[in-house]
Amino acid sequence: MGDMANNSVAYSGVKNAVKEANHGDFGVTLAELRSLMELRAADALHKIQECYGDVHGICTKLKTSPNEGLSGNPADIERREAVFGKNFIPPKKPKTFLQLVWEALQDVTLIILEIAAVVSLGLSFYQPPGGNESLCGSVNVGEEEDESETGWIEGAAILLSVVCVVLVTAFNDWSKEKQFRGLQSRIEQEQKFTVIRGGQVIQIPVADIIVGDIAQVKYGDLLPADGVLIQGNDLKIDESSLTGESDHVKKSLDRDPMLLSGTHVMEGSGRMVVTAVGVNSQTGIIFTLLGAGGEEEEKEKEKEKKDKKSKKQDGAVENRNKAKAQDGAAMEMQPLKSEDGGDGDEKDKKRANLPKKEKSVLQGKLTKLAVQIGKAGLLMSAITVIILVLYFIIDTFWVQKRPWLAECTPIYIQYFVKFFIIGVTVLVVAVPEGLPLAVTISLAYSVKKMMKDNNLVRHLDACETMGNATAICSDKTGTLTMNRMTVVQAYINEKHYKKIPEPEAIPEKTMAYLVTGISVNCAYTSKILPPEKEGGLPRHVGNKTECALLGLLLDLKRDYQDVRNEIPEEDLYKVYTFNSVRKSMSTVLKNSDGSFRIFSKGASEIVLKKCFKILSANGEPKVFRPRDRDDIVKTVIEPMASEGLRTICLAFRDFPAGEPEPEWDNENDIVTGLTCIAVVGIEDPVRPEVPDAIKKCQRAGITVRMVTGDNINTARAIALKCGILNPGEDFLCLEGKDFNRRIRNEKGEIEQERIDKIWPKLRVLARSSPTDKHTLVKGIIDSTVFEQRQVVAVTGDGTNDGPALKKADVGFAMGIAGTDVAKEASDIILTDDNFTSIVKAVMWGRNVYDSISKFLQFQLTVNVVAVIVAFTGACITQDSPLKAVQMLWVNLIMDTLASLALATEPPTEALLLRKPYGRNKPLISRTMMKNILGHAFYQLVVVFTLLFAGERIFDIDSGRNAPLHAPPSEHYTIVFNTFVMMQLFNEINARKIHGERNVFEGIFNNAIFCSIVLGTFVVQLISTIPTSRLKFLKEAGHGTQKEEIPEEELAEDVEEIDHAERELRRGQILWFRGLNRIQTQIRVVNAFRSSLYEGLEKPETRSSIHNFMTHPEFRIEDSEPHIPLIDDTDAEDDAPTKRNSTPPPSPNKNNNAVDSGIHLTTDMNKSATSSSPGSPLHSLETSL
Repeated sequence: MGDMANNSVAYSGVKNAVKEANHGDFGVTLAELRSLMELRAADALHKIQECYGDVHGICTKLKTSPNEGLSGNPADIERREAVFGKNFIPPKKPKTFLQLVWEALQDVTLIILEIAAVVSLGLSFYQPPGGNESLCGSVNVGEEEDESETGWIEGAAILLSVVCVVLVTAFNDWSKEKQFRGLQSRIEQEQKFTVIRGGQVIQIPVADIIVGDIAQVKYGDLLPADGVLIQGNDLKIDESSLTGESDHVKKSLDRDPMLLSGTHVMEGSGRMVVTAVGVNSQTGIIFTLLGAGGEEEEKEKEKEKKDKKSKKQDGAVENRNKAKAQDGAAMEMQPLKSEDGGDGDEKDKKRANLPKKEKSVLQGKLTKLAVQIGKAGLLMSAITVIILVLYFIIDTFWVQKRPWLAECTPIYIQYFVKFFIIGVTVLVVAVPEGLPLAVTISLAYSVKKMMKDNNLVRHLDACETMGNATAICSDKTGTLTMNRMTVVQAYINEKHYKKIPEPEAIPEKTMAYLVTGISVNCAYTSKILPPEKEGGLPRHVGNKTECALLGLLLDLKRDYQDVRNEIPEEDLYKVYTFNSVRKSMSTVLKNSDGSFRIFSKGASEIVLKKCFKILSANGEPKVFRPRDRDDIVKTVIEPMASEGLRTICLAFRDFPAGEPEPEWDNENDIVTGLTCIAVVGIEDPVRPEVPDAIKKCQRAGITVRMVTGDNINTARAIALKCGILNPGEDFLCLEGKDFNRRIRNEKGEIEQERIDKIWPKLRVLARSSPTDKHTLVKGIIDSTVFEQRQVVAVTGDGTNDGPALKKADVGFAMGIAGTDVAKEASDIILTDDNFTSIVKAVMWGRNVYDSISKFLQFQLTVNVVAVIVAFTGACITQDSPLKAVQMLWVNLIMDTLASLALATEPPTEALLLRKPYGRNKPLISRTMMKNILGHAFYQLVVVFTLLFAGERIFDIDSGRNAPLHAPPSEHYTIVFNTFVMMQLFNEINARKIHGERNVFEGIFNNAIFCSIVLGTFVVQLISTIPTSRLKFLKEAGHGTQKEEIPEEELAEDVEEIDHAERELRRGQILWFRGLNRIQTQIRVVNAFRSSLYEGLEKPETRSSIHNFMTHPEFRIEDSEPHIPLIDDTDAEDDAPTKRNSTPPPSPNKNNNAVDSGIHLTTDMNKSATSSSPGSPLHSLETSL
């Protein structure tokens, strides 16, 4: 154990300590190679000489031949993989579907819903014990026997909606992840690399490369592993993806032989010996820091548990190593590894904190809202329960002055449970179950559509966060510009062309010089190839500046390839290659007559000084004096430079045949006395659509900042062209050095106050390193200058941008130019690398926010009305008028469909005309509040008018105070239909949330919306037909008319009880049978009595037998004091068909029990003698 700990200390925290201890029989360990690869340039050379002698020494220790390569023996390959690892960076384990489901369940709204559902379900299955009800007082609790059968529906429905939301969310995340992984694995399988094995040059998949392989690198390769150069020809590497250094790094055995994975070969070729693969390579290390190598981390955690003690030293050693390695890129890498080289603990903390982003703006607001609604609902339901309980207690024990009997306790408990159920109904009505679904649908719909707009969204909430973005930090190259150098201006034949001239405008002689000069005097490796896919741009291969010159020839309708075919590379007499000292490149051609011609190109200020002649307007050379040169500098070169152009001068010189051959090695004598052909201005042009996109951003309240590695003049010029800077504005353009100087205190620590002084005015950060980018993003996010916290989006393509992308609220990675590390750290991948796609993302993000707001406006109106109706109904009539089945229809069906309808509204340009909402602005704006309350008020007035006066308005029977098993009433059907129709039309109103007058505007652009509104309307119509239209239902509903009933049939009512019998508890059946017979007989007697006496006394009241019930003097005093003699239903059966002109004052026949389950009882002064309608006895009678 101690042995292992020592190993891990000595090897600077390398992960697989156990494997190292057994490093096979190689002369070098994994840890030594890893620490070697962290060094750069001179340090690395020094270390190689000190430890290995030279590169061949490393090859010997790795048992490989620099010329023959590895033998390719499977056993050897296996052993190397065991000791040094495979060239595979394990991707983050994808989350399983169940993990995604579990994550989706964490939502607060869903949790509130789940609790409500479980309580509701539990109560619906609660069967209270019975008791002798007649002794225990009576309060009218409208709870039907049926209710116990349908009570579970509400709870189950809520659970169903929760399940829907969770599955939709999880499935969305899962398919997105799968899409992304598919994309990655496809790319990985296609990559092959050239290595030498057994003396043969073969191509193998990148994943099969192992330590000790001799790999051939050439122009255009992306290095798949770390290695040390064995032999190179003019090799230049672009290390910007690792270090952010934009200049190409020259690699050679005597200066810098270290080749790193993830970097691009820009020029030349060579061979290297592979020294680190997979997670041990430089890219692998960064990946692991981003938490991609999940398995590695788990191993590490286990290791840490085992030896906590060695950890502190471990960190210390790591920092010593780092201190040695603080050169060039190692320095750049450092912020990734640990904050200011802090110890191991900090590193772990940092890693733990990396992936945790705070909640998106909308999520935060919705959670808050859900909690508030939950609290309000709880309060309302509590008040409802309290009122019902108090009413019951006061009525039973005070008004009726009853004692509390022990045997009545179960019955009282039953009442309380019923009250509690009503309370839960109110709560359920209050919670908007459609909300999570609306959010999910809206996000999923947007993500699908964003794919078409070139945004591959990897994290759902990123799309909505983007709508609140206040700042975008964008790269210049490739995002704002085309990333292809292009000649845009030229000075030819004494004329300054601001655009590329037409070929006809240039004299033939000049054109010949131009074509040959450019074709021959550019490296033959630079070429322009046709686009990879239809409609794409031609591909530039090789040096970008040379490609620009070759592109100029193509623009002039000339082909450089013809010239190159005529003069192949081996026919070039002498080439003076470009270097940073002479800043020019020259090529000598030998003509057939023995004369020589030299073509030269280079930085204009240098080449022009060597020019003594210039081609005049007709293409003939003329004298070029210093005075003329100053004129050109002032009128041509300086204006070009101020526009951010790179100026290149093209020139030639002839050596006549008769003269002795010049001394070619003396370059200064050769490249002088030139004739200037042209001066061209080259730039990386701004994408044509970018300035417009940036204007849109600024109008939308989003600040665009440019962060680039380019020099400050070019950056400023591009910023002016894009519209990031406008002339006359007081904004800052800083270089990275300057920025760092200003934000750090004397000790070199970054201070937030200092950043706060700079960032609000900063628009361009030039010559910046990735660390600067990360610092800037972090500074803006942590800033408290404005009351709103800034929401920052960042674009990045290099490996080095990983930390900044991770830190930002939304990270955009480039799909084409981006490295894997950048994509892994990002939230959204721009598949076309274009800034305009970011603007589209903003539009979609805002649209999501607005869709949710629209839905909220709709949903909350429904909820407010439903809660108030349920609450008042419960308090006035002791029962919730909105029953489970109806609320299910309104809540689940309508809300789900409405969420689909409102969440799929397409975005419009108008969304970009307003400022971002910010984190603190409430989700429900004043306008929305006004709309919600206004509509709720209007709907409540209508509903209550219909509820309490509907029977008078429409001249129908009242549905209030109806007995429990009464069939559906026209009255309640009207109420319910009106309620639903008002919601339906409110759905159209909900389409606008910013106070627009015209709610129909653009309604036909959304087919989903139209079809849903129509569909709901049709279904609602169908659902209300049966009561009045279908014959058998009509008879069941309206009861038979008096004249249709022969008297003997009345006695047959006994049989109708069978159905109710089954529902009763078995013990009471016999008792009820006897009781029932007596009642039936009494009822027959009463029927006669009513027609006799009433008719005699008051002829006008004959039409309604209800009046009979209101005269207690006709009660038969029976041995059983509280048996009602006539129950409502029978009274109705006997009622004559014609109605009185004055409405009957008391309960009437129809009740919408089956169809809608609404019961409203308003008659409080119901005779105390009638049995409590909640009792089994009463239910039984009513079923008659």
